[in-house]
Amino acid sequence: MKRRDFLGKTALGAAAGVLAAPAIAQSMPEVKWRCASSFPKSLDTIYGGGEFISKRVAALTDGKFQIRIFGAGEIVPAFGTVDAVQQGTVECTHTAGYYFVGKNKTFAFDTTVPFGMNQRQQNAWMYWGGGLKLQREFLRDYNIISFPAGNTGTQMGGWFKKPVKTVADLKGLKMRIAGLGGEVMSRLGAIPQQIAGGDIYPALEKGVIDAAEWVGPYDDEKLGFYKIAPYYYYPGWWEACSMYSMYVNIKEWEKLPKQYQEALASACAECNIDMMAEYDYKNPIALQSLIKNGVKLQSYSTEIMKAASNAAFEMYEEEAAKNPSFKKIYEPWKKFRNDQMLWNKVAEQTLMSFMLTNPVK
Repeated sequence: MKRRDFLGKTALGAAAGVLAAPAIAQSMPEVKWRCASSFPKSLDTIYGGGEFISKRVAALTDGKFQIRIFGAGEIVPAFGTVDAVQQGTVECTHTAGYYFVGKNKTFAFDTTVPFGMNQRQQNAWMYWGGGLKLQREFLRDYNIISFPAGNTGTQMGGWFKKPVKTVADLKGLKMRIAGLGGEVMSRLGAIPQQIAGGDIYPALEKGVIDAAEWVGPYDDEKLGFYKIAPYYYYPGWWEACSMYSMYVNIKEWEKLPKQYQEALASACAECNIDMMAEYDYKNPIALQSLIKNGVKLQSYSTEIMKAASNAAFEMYEEEAAKNPSFKKIYEPWKKFRNDQMLWNKVAEQTLMSFMLTNPVK
């Protein structure tokens, strides 16, 4: 009887909650935000991440909390969104932290660094390893609070007009590449260019650059790089994953009712899962399509990979020696990464290596 009584009360409580929901919603304030995306509207995956968050927040707040997403350049340029959030021009931005390494290289850890961690390992670092706490401490100086909000997984290594087989082939090569990967390429002799996604194709077409990296097969096919630069390299050693973030002005965040804060945090976490799943679904199909269109798939040589890895970690050590905020994240990140690599080698890599070399016919 006690159990029935408990179940009855629970059911009544649930029903009361459902009935009360509209009244609660009516008592909540209407909030309208603007979000300046760093991505062009033509990319339904990355730009779509911002739209996904907007729709989920609206659904979770009965339409009371509205976030309007603007494409790169509509309000501010793709690489001007952090300034816009910091200054309160917009309430938030859906962006990639490594776009802002010119301000401080520490921004890169929020997205990825060369020879860093894959998507799952990055999630473990951010959510459980203390990465998000450290990143938020750093971003507080910019009047920003951050939320992981999307990932591409390991990216491809870029489009080239000519093959690159040795480090010598990189000398003088003008390449669009974002984040700290550009500095590593510079140390190998290339000339990195930071160009917004929507401007890459014309830069390739006009010969302003000789090569370009963006994301992976699905997005790259849509942007048409293969029509100009047919050599498609892998892996994107500068992006073992690429985590995107929702950067929110702290003052605006603190004004939100608790329920709205929870809605936004939950929507960002959902987006972090959804975007990766979408890429894993779409990339295999797009890669097969690219190959049918004559794309020449190439792997980076061991010489280039080793040289890039050595240059990357030399850069990290140099930066940590002179940049306290970088050092504060780099040292625990490095230990966490090494532990993750050991664990990955034990089970997952062994299984994947077997399955990849023994395909089912």
